[in-house]
Amino acid sequence: MKSQISRKISSSARKLAEETDTLTFGGKTAFVYNPLQYAWSSHAEYIDTYGNGEKRVLFIGMNPGPWGMAQTGIPFGEINAVKTWLKIDKGVEIPEIQHPKKPIQGFECSRSEVSGRRLWALMRSRFRDAEHFFSDHYVANYCPLIFLEEGGKNLTPDKLSAGERSSLFKLCDNHLREIVKYFRPEYVIGVGKFAEERARTALQSEPASPSVASILHPSPASPMANRGWAEQAEQKLVALGIWQKR
Repeated sequence: MKSQISRKISSSARKLAEETDTLTFGGKTAFVYNPLQYAWSSHAEYIDTYGNGEKRVLFIGMNPGPWGMAQTGIPFGEINAVKTWLKIDKGVEIPEIQHPKKPIQGFECSRSEVSGRRLWALMRSRFRDAEHFFSDHYVANYCPLIFLEEGGKNLTPDKLSAGERSSLFKLCDNHLREIVKYFRPEYVIGVGKFAEERARTALQSEPASPSVASILHPSPASPMANRGWAEQAEQKLVALGIWQKR
């Protein structure tokens, strides 16, 4: 159900999608995907369903993963979790230009994004259903774009040139400030240090700025995350006073 807050979040996300589409990237960047454009219908449903009120905790990821949000339009959008827990399964408009090693197949994609699977599995274990979790939590991404090198390797936003980062981060900072203004969270939690650093930078001059911290990123590329990520993330959130120990 749409609310005044979800309408504002949706409008801000549409603006971010359109503005980031005007940017150009060179260097190692060979392909750029913008799921806020081709997967907008599912992202809009995510906002309308789960972004319809103020939140105590706002989780911020870095940018879409190739088998998660790039396919579904949902932050950390591992396909099975989106279908079965978030109960979103919308059509995705397949982009005309794609990397052959990272094709966009939408909800028909058979690959599973480990980071998203880990994150939503933790939330599922703590909360009886998605509605309970989203009653005072929300998950978003700082940057909506995914960058691929010629060979298909992911290029994270921090690896872009200084000029490209400056143009991109200005837009992403503005969007983050807007969603914080609408959700009015007590805590902004970066999923990984990059997201925490960007949140601190974007929000440092804001009045009544929320507390900013981070949890370990659940990427399988992180040796630490492969040693019980869920337990480490939960312990950190308990230590921060956000969750109660169970």
